[in-house]
Amino acid sequence: MTVQLHTQAFDAARLLAEYQPPFAARDCGARVDFVGYMRDFNAGRSVRSMFLEHYPGMTEKMLERVCEQARQSWDILHVLLVHRVGQLQPGDAIVLVAVWSAHRAAAFDACRFLISELKQSVPLWKREQTAGGDDWVAHNTADAGAPPARRGSTD
Repeated sequence: MTVQLHTQAFDAARLLAEYQPPFAARDCGARVDFVGYMRDFNAGRSVRSMFLEHYPGMTEKMLERVCEQARQSWDILHVLLVHRVGQLQPGDAIVLVAVWSAHRAAAFDACRFLISELKQSVPLWKREQTAGGDDWVAHNTADAGAPPARRGSTD
């Protein structure tokens, strides 16, 4: 598992192209990636920018814990999880989740679980800058289709 917090913009495609997971490529049958971007709207309002607040140390531990939950629940080989903190602009990548596994079902399920779980349990707070001023986001968008943590998957 590799967890990174970035305070500056990152290029998800470049990170994935340069990243070398710590396992033999022949063991991997699938890689599933998810990249989340900052939108210029939320809850019917235009958003100019956003500040993503976090607790250094605690945030990384919680991200690692979520990755460990996925590893224990699905047969996956590796996870790369990159998250932005600090000031963001519309179009900036906020999060990159990549999951490697022998089979595609485990990779898809674990990736979806990771993004949903980190939005619910990792200590990150969003303050949006709008024409009407700054507002803290009270809650994240729910993902009712996220798979619960479980063990095993074949395809």
